[in-house]
This record gives sequence, C-alpha cells and structure tokens, in this order.
Amino acid sequence: MYSIVYITTSGNLESKEIAKRLLENKLACCVNIIPSVESMYLWKGKIEEESESIMVVKTKTTLVKEVIKMVEHVHSYETPCILEITVNDGSNNYLKWMETELLK
Repeated sequence: MYSIVYITTSGNLESKEIAKRLLENKLACCVNIIPSVESMYLWKGKIEEESESIMVVKTKTTLVKEVIKMVEHVHSYETPCILEITVNDGSNNYLKWMETELLK
C-alpha cells in the first residue's frame, strides 16, 4: 500500500529542507511543493491567518510513521499539520517506480 502525506510548513524554504531530508533517507520518492497558500485556522481559541507552503509527500504506508517522526523533529511549528491520505489505486508504472525508490 501507498500513502500521500499532506504537510503544511512556514514557507517554501522549510518545505524544501524537509523534502531533501525525506528523499535522502528514502522515506519519500517524490515531494510536490506548493510554494504559497493562504491558511486560516483556529489556534488556542483565536482565528489565525498565515501564508504557508504545502508539501505532498508520496511514500509507502509502512513508512508513514517514520515520515511523521522525522517531520515533527525538524518542523518549526509547535503542532505541524501532517496528515496521511491512503492511495487505493494508481498507475501501475508509477506504483512500481515508487517501490524501487523507497526504503525497503
């Protein structure tokens, strides 16, 4: 099984730093970075607004806990958004490529 991990960060630089770590450690085979998004959220009872970056991390479901652990360790936020989305199906060629690139 494969998963996508959705992560928000403080910006493009932080996303790139986290992506490099995940790729170097073969915890992700591909990371898409959306450099700028406007986010509104509740934090400690108040509505907050920030510019953030979004990471879309492609990985094996068995590696998600390691991805979360690494991201939490290096992320600048007190409580980062890190959410797993299970991949039910996809291009066979793409899924085979993922298998060859990720940690066994």
